[in-house]
Amino acid sequence: MAYYALAEETGEIIEQNLNWFQKKIWGPITNPDLWENMMWEILKVILIIIVCRVLIRVLHKAINHLSIKKGDSRLQFTPRRMITIGKLLKNVTTYVINFVMILMIISEWNIVDLRPILAGAGVLGLAIGFGAQSLVKDIITGFFIIFEDQFAVGDVIEVNTHRGAVEVIGLRSTRIQSWTGEVFIIPNGMINEVTNFSLHNSVAFIDISVAYEENVDEAIELMKKAMPELKERSLDMVKVPEVLGVQMMSASDVKIRIIAECKPYTQAGVARFINIEMKRLLDAHGIEIPYPRMVTYHRAEKEG
Repeated sequence: MAYYALAEETGEIIEQNLNWFQKKIWGPITNPDLWENMMWEILKVILIIIVCRVLIRVLHKAINHLSIKKGDSRLQFTPRRMITIGKLLKNVTTYVINFVMILMIISEWNIVDLRPILAGAGVLGLAIGFGAQSLVKDIITGFFIIFEDQFAVGDVIEVNTHRGAVEVIGLRSTRIQSWTGEVFIIPNGMINEVTNFSLHNSVAFIDISVAYEENVDEAIELMKKAMPELKERSLDMVKVPEVLGVQMMSASDVKIRIIAECKPYTQAGVARFINIEMKRLLDAHGIEIPYPRMVTYHRAEKEG
């Protein structure tokens, strides 16, 4: 009798477990309504992602189209400013749309309740205003940098002790790369003084040394005749270089100054180009370039 009672009790336990499994697990899994609702939810999420991606692509295309168009001359929207503003607007639209997309997906799956999040948005903004003053300062400064066209992407600038080409102007920081490859990331709020080398044409100053024994007038005339040809051979020069004349007479040479107006921040390359060409010109005409010399005098002492 005990054996049958144990078997009957075991059968009841198994039956209860089977009923629980059938009701809690197998029933919902085999329920077609569950799979249909889940399929619709997945399709909605996929549709939300696709729509957001398409919207980002369309907005980026529109921003690119506006960037390449000529701006209103009254507002002085130069192409360089429009390119910088376009990149900033792309970043902002991407962040905003992705944030909205995440909120919509969360609301579809009922992962969390969005009402406390939306209600706390005002409190979060107030906290940012009081507790993140440096962040707000960086964003406002970055806005005015772009609005006032202080510098743009591609400009060569010097901020504090850092000099390089502007790669990115963000809402919070500016990234510049030096000619040796270093990348400097500077918060916009720390940009107090900026030197922009890309707004206007630059001027290269070249001093050519000629020995005292040579004919300075002849050297100047040769240089003047060679300047138009140098202008044709250099894409960076905007005007024919000008030979000003004798700039200085030092202990061992006479310096002849040449100035050349060139494109922004190309004066170093133009100066090197003119230097080598003047060396070849003077060598071809036998005009000596000075070098340090020492003259000694021997005095003969009278015999007693």
